[in-house]
Amino acid sequence: MKIIQATLTSAAALFAASAVTAQEMSFNRIASFPVASNSDGAQETSSEIITASGDGMTLIYSDSPLGVIGFIDMTDPKNPAPLGTLDMAGEPTAVSAVGNSVIAGVNTSQSYVAPSGFAASFAIDTMTETARCDLGGQPDSTAIAPDGSFMAIAIENERDEDAGDGRVGQMPGGSVAMIDLTAEGALICDTIRFADVTGLAEIAPADPEPEFVDINAAGEVVVTMQENNHMVVLDRTGAVLSHFSAGTVDLTGMDATDERAALIFDEARAGIPREPDGVQWIDGDHFAIANEGDMDGGTRGWSIFHKDGTLVWDSGLSFEYALIEVGHYPDKRSDAKGVEPEGMEFAIINGTPMVFILSERGSMVGVYDVTDPSNPVLAQLLPSGVAPEGTVAIPERGLLVTANEADLGEDGGARSHVMLYQYGEGMPSYPHLTSAGADELIGWSALSGLTADPDQKGIFYAVNDSFFAYQPTIFTIDSTQSPARITNALPVTRAGYPAQKLDMEGIASDGAGGFWIASEGRTDRMIPHAIYHVDARGEITEEIPFPAELLAVENRFGSEGITVVGSKLWIAIQRNWADDAGNMFKLVAYDLETKEWGAVTYQPATPETGWVGLSEIVAHGDYVYLIERDNQIGSNAVTKLITRVPLSDMMPAPLGGDLPTVTREVVLDLLPLLAATGGYVVDKVEGLAFDAQGNAWIVTDNDGVDDSSGETMFVNLGQL
Repeated sequence: MKIIQATLTSAAALFAASAVTAQEMSFNRIASFPVASNSDGAQETSSEIITASGDGMTLIYSDSPLGVIGFIDMTDPKNPAPLGTLDMAGEPTAVSAVGNSVIAGVNTSQSYVAPSGFAASFAIDTMTETARCDLGGQPDSTAIAPDGSFMAIAIENERDEDAGDGRVGQMPGGSVAMIDLTAEGALICDTIRFADVTGLAEIAPADPEPEFVDINAAGEVVVTMQENNHMVVLDRTGAVLSHFSAGTVDLTGMDATDERAALIFDEARAGIPREPDGVQWIDGDHFAIANEGDMDGGTRGWSIFHKDGTLVWDSGLSFEYALIEVGHYPDKRSDAKGVEPEGMEFAIINGTPMVFILSERGSMVGVYDVTDPSNPVLAQLLPSGVAPEGTVAIPERGLLVTANEADLGEDGGARSHVMLYQYGEGMPSYPHLTSAGADELIGWSALSGLTADPDQKGIFYAVNDSFFAYQPTIFTIDSTQSPARITNALPVTRAGYPAQKLDMEGIASDGAGGFWIASEGRTDRMIPHAIYHVDARGEITEEIPFPAELLAVENRFGSEGITVVGSKLWIAIQRNWADDAGNMFKLVAYDLETKEWGAVTYQPATPETGWVGLSEIVAHGDYVYLIERDNQIGSNAVTKLITRVPLSDMMPAPLGGDLPTVTREVVLDLLPLLAATGGYVVDKVEGLAFDAQGNAWIVTDNDGVDDSSGETMFVNLGQL
C-alpha cells in the first residue's frame, strides 16, 4: 500500500467557503461531551435537563437511566472535562442551580397511583447535600427565581399511559410546590407550600399534570399543564393570578402522518390542541411555550402568550419548515408531532433577547430574536445531538449548552452528548446544505450518492436512498451559494410514477443530461441489484440487472457508487461477497458497448471494530477515487478515508475466475474534518465528486434523522 500525503489548511478553513468580510455574530458549536465519560461507559447514560453554576464554570445534568446527576468542568468550554456524578437514590427528573448550589428533583414513585419524590440541594464545589425536602409526589421540572429567593417544582403525578384508555384523568392529580432558599441556595424545607391547580382546566380539571415551570423577575410562576392543554400563572405564595387554555391551531401543508416513506406536505388538520411542554418567560409580561403535544395535539411549533392569556404570536409550521429545508425532518418518527418542539431557553445575549427552541425529533435548536414578541425572527439553526431534551444559556460567557438524551450505544449508535456553542463574530458553520429559497418546499434527507454536472459550474446532483422508498429523488445542488442550495428535486419514475424497489446508492452523469444510477439490492425485500439509466426528466429508460455470476454470490451489502470510464460503468461493492477472499472486495465493471461484465479486487483497511466497506467510486484524472469507511461513530470511528486507484490498474477480468488486485493509495484521512464540527464523528461519508476546478466534495448520509442527529455535511475539500 502506498500512502500519499495530502495537506488541508485547517478545519475551520474547510467550513469557510462562505468567507465574508462583514463581522456577523452567530453561534457555532465548539465542543461535545460524551456523557458516558462521566462513568465507566458500560451502562446506558443520558443527559436530560441541564443547568450551570452561578459562575458559569460547571454544568450539572440529570441522568435518569443511571440515577445520578452529573458534573462537567467547563472552565475551558472548548475542552469540557468530567467531574463525576452523585447517586440520587431515585430517578432525577430535573436540576436547577443558583450560585454554588444545585437542586435536583428526584422521582421515587413505586407506582402511578402512589407517586413520591423529593428535592435535594447540594453544594456544587464539594458535591455535598445541604438539604432534602419530601414532595409527596412525582417531581417533573424545577425553576429558581431570578433573585434566588425561592424555587418552584412541577409535581406532575403523571398518568399511566397503559391504564384504561391512557388519558387524564387518573388520580392523584398534580400540583406545584414552592420552597424558599437560603442565601447560599439551600432548600428551607419548612417553607414548602403547594399551589392547588385543580378545577381550572376544561380537560380533566380534577387531574392537572403540571409539566414545566418558570419564574419571572416579579416572582410570578408560569406553569404548563400539557395533557390538560392549559396554563396557569401563580404568585410566590401559590395563589392563582390567571389561567387559560393553550388553545388550538389549524395547520395546512403538514407531512402526511400515514407512515409513507416520503416527504409529502399535503395534509391538513383543524383544531389541534397545542399541548405545551417547555415554557420560558421572555419579559415580565410574556412567556413562550413549546407545543410538543401528547394525547391529541402538538402543533409542531411554539407560541408567545401574554400572561393575561392573550395569544401574541404563533409559529404555525414555520419552525418545522425551517428544519425540513435543512434535512432534519424525522419522517419515520413524525407521527402527529412532527419535529416535536419540547425544551426551550430564554436569555439576553449581547443585548439581544433570544429564545432557543429544541426539536427533540429533528435534533436541532432554533435561535430566535424576540426583540419584538409579536414578531420573532429565526436567526439561526444549530445542530445538536440525538434528541435534545434540555438547554441552558450562560449569557456572561456567550455560551449555549444542550443536553441530548438519546443513548444509542447498545445498537452501535451515538452516545448521549452535552454540546456547547459559542456566540461570537463570524458566519454560522451550519447548515452546509439547505433547500431554502426554492419555489416550493423541498424536503430532503438521507443523501447517498453525489456527482458533478459536466457542463454547469458548481452544480452537483445527489440521490436519496431507500429510506425514502416511495420517493426516489435526484436533487440539484448549487454549490456557488453559501450554504449550498438544493434548487430542484427530480422524482425518479417508471411510466410517470415514482419508481419502486430502488435503493439508490450511486449516481453518475451520462454526459448528455441523464444519469446512471447504482441500486443496492436486497433480495429479501424484493429489491434487485441493478444499474438504471435515468433521462433528464427522471424517467427510467433502461435497467441492467446484475448477471447470474454475481447474483450467485450476492450479499445484501451491494452497490455503493457508480462512475463512468470510457464505455464502462464501474460500481463499488460495499463489502465482500461469498466468493471474495478475506478482506477483499470487488470493483465491478459493465461495458455499455460489449454488454460484458468484469471485475477487479480491492483490499481496504482492516477493521479494528465492526466492518470497513466502500461507499463511493468516482473517476477523476488518471485515477478512480473511493471512500472507505467503518461503521463506527464518535470516538469509536477509525477509518474514514479517501483512497485512489490508477486507471491503468482498472483492467477487469471476467467474472467467475481469478480477478486482478488493484493498487490502493490513501489520499486523505477524513477523521480530522469530521471531528472539526464540534460534534461527534458521523458514520456515513457516502458521496464524493469533483467539480470543474478539480476540487473534491463530499456529502454525508444522515439516515433520514432516524436514530441520528440528522446532520448532513457537504464540504469542499479542495484539490486532493
